[in-house]
Amino acid sequence: MQSLQEKAAEWSGVDAEDAFAIDGTNLYEKLGLQTFINLSTNFYEREQIGCRTGKIGTWIFYMVRVYADEEEWFRSIFSKSKKEDAIQNQYEFFVQRMGGPPLYSQRKGHPALIGRHRPFPVTHRAAERWLNHMQQALDATSDIDLDSKTKMLNFFRHTAFFLVAGDELKNQNQAAPCKNCKHPGKHGAV
Repeated sequence: MQSLQEKAAEWSGVDAEDAFAIDGTNLYEKLGLQTFINLSTNFYEREQIGCRTGKIGTWIFYMVRVYADEEEWFRSIFSKSKKEDAIQNQYEFFVQRMGGPPLYSQRKGHPALIGRHRPFPVTHRAAERWLNHMQQALDATSDIDLDSKTKMLNFFRHTAFFLVAGDELKNQNQAAPCKNCKHPGKHGAV
């Protein structure tokens, strides 16, 4: 049986060495707090790229972000959290994971990513959609150099599929009856 990390590497196409290359550089010291705030804001906000005005005809283009995603199933994952809270949770986790102070843990406790994502449908499709938004956010955050973006995206990709593997394990555990069980399928995860 594969471990969650092995499944994450297989499904993401990112091996553990590349996924955890972020640990070889203190990205928090290199990029600074504001860059992580900008990245998370870019992830959740809509960004106006241009607009159509007057007779000359300049167009309005938006890069759609999470809360404005055109897919209702994806927006619904985030519908119960306020955007400001989601931005703060994300940048504090990123800061903590990438070499900065433990902002997230000080405010919310251990990150426990699989547990915190347990209520949500963390599927392959959702992971790819999340990663698409993160790629756009990384591209829109000009303070992040190419090497750091590559390391971060590898980490994000591997982690997204680690969560998918955790979700699938949760679903398997919920479906598996307990020993000598007379009520299959009526038990929560072990």
